[in-house]
Amino acid sequence: MKRLLVISHAPTLATVSLRDAVIAGASDPEFFDGLVEVVAIEALEATDPRAYLDADAYLFGTPVNFGYLSGALKHSFDSTYDALQGHVRRRPFSYWVHGRSDATGARRALDTITTGLELRLVAEPFERLGAVGDDDLAAAREFGATVAAHLLD
Repeated sequence: MKRLLVISHAPTLATVSLRDAVIAGASDPEFFDGLVEVVAIEALEATDPRAYLDADAYLFGTPVNFGYLSGALKHSFDSTYDALQGHVRRRPFSYWVHGRSDATGARRALDTITTGLELRLVAEPFERLGAVGDDDLAAAREFGATVAAHLLD
Protein backbone atom coordinates (compact mmCIF):
# COMPACT_ATOMS: atom_id res chain seq x y z
CA MET A 1 0.00 0.00 0.00
CA LYS A 2 1.24 3.48 -0.86
CA ARG A 3 1.22 6.27 1.72
CA LEU A 4 0.04 9.79 0.91
CA LEU A 5 1.06 12.30 3.56
CA VAL A 6 -1.19 15.33 3.95
CA ILE A 7 0.36 18.20 5.87
CA SER A 8 -1.79 21.26 6.33
CA HIS A 9 -2.67 24.19 8.49
CA ALA A 10 -6.41 24.75 8.67
CA PRO A 11 -7.35 27.49 11.14
CA THR A 12 -10.57 28.61 9.42
CA LEU A 13 -13.80 26.98 8.34
CA ALA A 14 -12.84 27.47 4.69
CA THR A 15 -9.45 25.79 5.08
CA VAL A 16 -10.91 22.97 7.18
CA SER A 17 -13.56 22.37 4.50
CA LEU A 18 -10.97 22.32 1.73
CA ARG A 19 -8.65 20.02 3.69
CA ASP A 20 -11.47 17.60 4.44
CA ALA A 21 -12.56 17.56 0.79
CA VAL A 22 -9.00 16.94 -0.43
CA ILE A 23 -8.59 14.08 2.04
CA ALA A 24 -11.98 12.61 1.10
CA GLY A 25 -10.97 12.56 -2.56
CA ALA A 26 -7.55 11.08 -1.84
CA SER A 27 -9.03 8.33 0.32
CA ASP A 28 -12.14 7.53 -1.74
CA PRO A 29 -12.72 3.80 -1.08
CA GLU A 30 -14.22 3.31 -4.53
CA PHE A 31 -10.81 3.94 -6.08
CA PHE A 32 -8.15 3.63 -3.39
CA ASP A 33 -9.32 1.05 -0.83
CA GLY A 34 -6.35 -1.11 0.08
CA LEU A 35 -4.13 0.81 -2.35
CA VAL A 36 -3.54 4.24 -0.80
CA GLU A 37 -3.26 5.08 2.88
CA VAL A 38 -3.83 8.75 3.64
CA VAL A 39 -2.02 10.06 6.72
CA ALA A 40 -2.96 13.60 7.74
CA ILE A 41 -0.81 15.63 10.11
CA GLU A 42 -1.31 19.18 11.31
CA ALA A 43 1.56 21.33 10.07
CA LEU A 44 2.77 22.32 13.55
CA GLU A 45 3.07 18.63 14.43
CA ALA A 46 4.88 17.66 11.21
CA THR A 47 8.40 18.29 12.45
CA ASP A 48 9.81 14.76 12.36
CA PRO A 49 11.48 13.99 9.03
CA ARG A 50 10.43 10.33 9.38
CA ALA A 51 6.83 11.29 8.59
CA TYR A 52 8.02 12.60 5.23
CA LEU A 53 10.47 9.77 4.64
CA ASP A 54 7.82 7.11 5.33
CA ALA A 55 5.48 8.60 2.70
CA ASP A 56 5.38 7.95 -1.03
CA ALA A 57 3.70 11.26 -1.96
CA TYR A 58 2.64 14.55 -0.40
CA LEU A 59 -0.21 17.02 -0.33
CA PHE A 60 0.40 20.35 1.39
CA GLY A 61 -2.33 22.80 2.34
CA THR A 62 -2.19 26.31 3.71
CA PRO A 63 -4.14 29.50 4.12
CA VAL A 64 -2.54 32.58 2.63
CA ASN A 65 -1.43 34.86 5.46
CA PHE A 66 -0.35 38.36 4.44
CA GLY A 67 0.47 37.04 0.98
CA TYR A 68 2.56 34.11 2.22
CA LEU A 69 2.10 30.51 3.33
CA SER A 70 1.17 29.93 6.95
CA GLY A 71 3.87 30.05 9.58
CA ALA A 72 2.77 26.58 10.69
CA LEU A 73 3.50 24.99 7.31
CA LYS A 74 6.75 26.94 7.00
CA HIS A 75 7.73 25.63 10.45
CA SER A 76 7.23 22.06 9.21
CA PHE A 77 9.53 22.70 6.26
CA ASP A 78 12.06 24.58 8.41
CA SER A 79 12.17 21.63 10.83
CA THR A 80 12.66 18.92 8.21
CA TYR A 81 14.18 20.46 5.08
CA ASP A 82 17.85 19.64 5.63
CA ALA A 83 17.10 16.05 6.67
CA LEU A 84 14.92 15.53 3.58
CA GLN A 85 17.22 16.93 0.91
CA GLY A 86 18.31 14.16 -1.40
CA HIS A 87 15.98 11.61 0.23
CA VAL A 88 12.58 12.57 -1.22
CA ARG A 89 13.71 13.40 -4.76
CA ARG A 90 11.08 12.85 -7.48
CA ARG A 91 8.31 11.90 -5.05
CA PRO A 92 4.91 13.10 -6.29
CA PHE A 93 3.24 16.07 -4.63
CA SER A 94 0.91 18.98 -5.02
CA TYR A 95 -0.63 21.61 -2.78
CA TRP A 96 -3.69 23.73 -2.16
CA VAL A 97 -3.92 27.31 -0.94
CA HIS A 98 -6.81 29.46 0.19
CA GLY A 99 -6.67 33.21 0.46
CA ARG A 100 -8.80 36.31 0.44
CA SER A 101 -7.44 38.10 -2.59
CA ASP A 102 -3.99 36.96 -3.75
CA ALA A 103 -2.07 33.73 -3.27
CA THR A 104 0.94 34.55 -5.46
CA GLY A 105 3.42 34.79 -2.58
CA ALA A 106 2.26 31.55 -0.95
CA ARG A 107 2.45 29.70 -4.25
CA ARG A 108 5.90 31.12 -4.96
CA ALA A 109 7.15 29.99 -1.54
CA LEU A 110 5.75 26.48 -1.95
CA ASP A 111 7.19 26.23 -5.45
CA THR A 112 10.62 27.28 -4.15
CA ILE A 113 10.59 24.86 -1.21
CA THR A 114 9.38 21.87 -3.24
CA THR A 115 11.82 22.64 -6.05
CA GLY A 116 14.64 22.62 -3.50
CA LEU A 117 13.48 19.22 -2.27
CA GLU A 118 13.25 18.08 -5.91
CA LEU A 119 9.67 16.88 -5.51
CA ARG A 120 7.67 16.10 -8.67
CA LEU A 121 4.50 18.15 -9.19
CA VAL A 122 1.75 15.79 -10.39
CA ALA A 123 -1.31 18.04 -10.32
CA GLU A 124 -1.76 21.75 -10.91
CA PRO A 125 -1.83 23.40 -7.45
CA PHE A 126 -5.36 24.07 -6.24
CA GLU A 127 -6.07 27.69 -5.39
CA ARG A 128 -9.26 29.25 -4.10
CA LEU A 129 -9.80 32.86 -3.14
CA GLY A 130 -12.68 34.18 -1.07
CA ALA A 131 -15.70 32.17 0.03
CA VAL A 132 -15.65 28.41 -0.51
CA GLY A 133 -18.79 26.86 -1.99
CA ASP A 134 -19.99 23.41 -2.95
CA ASP A 135 -18.39 23.59 -6.40
CA ASP A 136 -15.05 24.44 -4.79
CA LEU A 137 -15.33 21.49 -2.42
CA ALA A 138 -16.17 19.14 -5.29
CA ALA A 139 -13.12 20.43 -7.18
CA ALA A 140 -10.96 19.98 -4.05
CA ARG A 141 -12.18 16.40 -3.73
CA GLU A 142 -11.27 15.73 -7.37
CA PHE A 143 -7.88 17.36 -6.80
CA GLY A 144 -7.16 15.01 -3.88
CA ALA A 145 -8.18 12.00 -5.95
CA THR A 146 -5.96 13.12 -8.82
CA VAL A 147 -2.88 13.25 -6.63
CA ALA A 148 -3.68 9.89 -5.02
CA ALA A 149 -4.16 8.33 -8.46
CA HIS A 150 -0.52 9.11 -9.25
CA LEU A 151 0.46 6.57 -6.61
CA LEU A 152 -1.16 3.81 -8.63
CA ASP A 153 1.21 4.15 -11.61
